[in-house]
Formats: sequence, structure tokens, C-alpha cells
Amino acid sequence: MDWTKRDEQIWEDLQEWRQTLFEYETTDIENAYDKWVEQAFSLLPDSLQIQFFDKLDGWLFHLNSLLRESQLQTDAEERILRTARSMDGGIETLEDLRNLSIDQLTFLAEQQAARHRLYSFAQGGMTGSGKAVLVGSDLVGMAVINLRAVQLMAMSFGYSVQSPVGLLETLKVFHTATMPERLKMFGWEDLINDLQKGDEQFYYHEHERITDSSWVDEPLKHLLKVSLILMLSKKKVSGLPLASMAVGAGVNYKTTRKITNFTLKYYQYKHLLIKSGDI
Repeated sequence: MDWTKRDEQIWEDLQEWRQTLFEYETTDIENAYDKWVEQAFSLLPDSLQIQFFDKLDGWLFHLNSLLRESQLQTDAEERILRTARSMDGGIETLEDLRNLSIDQLTFLAEQQAARHRLYSFAQGGMTGSGKAVLVGSDLVGMAVINLRAVQLMAMSFGYSVQSPVGLLETLKVFHTATMPERLKMFGWEDLINDLQKGDEQFYYHEHERITDSSWVDEPLKHLLKVSLILMLSKKKVSGLPLASMAVGAGVNYKTTRKITNFTLKYYQYKHLLIKSGDI
């Protein structure tokens, strides 16, 4: 299938964005931080490191599976299809969405992105209240919101997440989207290499690891956010801890925006690669 001028324009934009990943220059602070993390993990026995990341992988994989199988997911798929049918009455299945233009697919995906950014903002605001239950459940809540955002954006581009292939692909996209900017180029290249090798590369194997020491940034950022919230929640205005609520809402919104922006770029890139016949 031939590209349109719009396809070519978006492809050029994606290439420029990809180049920024490779041209990212790490700061002295980031280099020092990387060395600190590496040294910290080197103090742990290899068996303990393997066990930790295996457990983390398993938790993310099963959480992703639960989201895929929920009634909320089925309802969301129906909403996506209804919106798509308003653009093209011939749409019947998710796969039919791939016949839409890149702008139409982007519109569908951005609807999901905007909705989940709002959820994340609200989640962060509630966490910022400083209540123990809400603070304690924030990490799981954010994982649910962002994994679901990735899944629904994949579905908006016409890709099912019901198969092991689709499930693991969304997990890998989520993982790469949450990587530090200085390391994201490596995750991006791995994703594209998997695409070019074929769908079998996305099947889950017991020995395959998704997370590693580079992903420790997220838990550390979460601890910093929680520390700020607990510290600021004691200062209230009209009975509300506005400062801590602003921190929680702002950080969570920024995180989801980062993840959904990356996810959109990936599925645009995948769509155009398939349309060009390169994969």
C-alpha cells in the first residue's frame, strides 16, 4: 500500500524524534547516578538480583494479563470501534482500523491518552492527600492506569492485546516508555528489531527478562514523590494539603504524558512500517 503525503510527513517527524533519542547527552549528574546504581546492585548477590527482577517481571506480566481480561477492556474496545465507525461505516473489527488514515488512528489513540492522563492526574491528587491507604496504593494505581493506556492505544491502531504476542508487546512498550531518557534509545531499537524479526519475537519465555537495573529509576522516583507528599501534607490550606496534592497530581500526570507520548510514536512507526511493506 502506497504512502500518502501525510504518511511521509509523519514519518519524517518520527525520524527526527528518533534522532533526538540518539543525540541525547547525559549530564555529569546522570553519569554519577548510573555509577551509583551499578555499584549498589553489584553489592547484591547475582541470584538475588535475578530473583528480584524475575518477580518484578512476573508482577507486571500478570497485572497486564488481568487488565486485558477485564470487562473494562471489552467496554473500551466497543467504544473505540463505535468512534471508528463514525469515521468509516465499514469498520467491524479492531483489525479493520488499520485501513483508516494515520491521522484518524492518531486521533483514536490520543483520545485514550488524554483520558488516562486525566485519570493519572486525579490519582495523584488523591495520593497527595497524604492518607496512608491512598499513598500505599499509588504505585499499583499508576501501573494499572499506564499499562491500560498502552493497551488501549495499541487497540486504537488496530492491534489486539488478547494474544500473548500483543500482551508482551504492550509490556515491552510500557517498559521502554518508562526508561530514563538517556537509555531510551536502546529500548527503542530493541522494539524495532523485534518488529523486523517477526511476531514470534514477542512471545513470552521464562528466561526472557523485561526489567533490569535501568528500571530502578521509577521506584526511586516514586519514593521521592511519596516523601515530598508526606512532608507537605502536613501543611494545609482551608483544611486541604494543596501543596502535596499538587505534587502528586503533577508528577503522575507528567509520568503518564511521557508514557503515552512514547506509545503514540511507537504505534505510528509500526503502522507506517507495515504499510510500507518493510515488515
